[in-house]
Amino acid sequence: MNEDEINSIIEQTINGALMTVPNYLEEISQNKEVFHVENPKEFVFGIVMGMALGMSGAILSSQSEAPTVEDQIKVRDMIYKHIPDIRERIFS
Repeated sequence: MNEDEINSIIEQTINGALMTVPNYLEEISQNKEVFHVENPKEFVFGIVMGMALGMSGAILSSQSEAPTVEDQIKVRDMIYKHIPDIRERIFS
């Protein structure tokens, strides 16, 4: 899988995760006594980042060869460049 394909999957994952933000915020609001979350938006930011990083791990492990540290760093950096947009879409 080339870098463009990986980036496309990462973007799809992030966009899909961001579509669920209102649902997560509502769920947290309705279940405050269960979640005990001080800042729901920060919590949801963590969920979105976890989804993106988890998907990237799955992508890397599905390749024929084990990913190198450099591959892992490259994919992580591809995700991290989306952080400002992710934060804006959650917090605005």
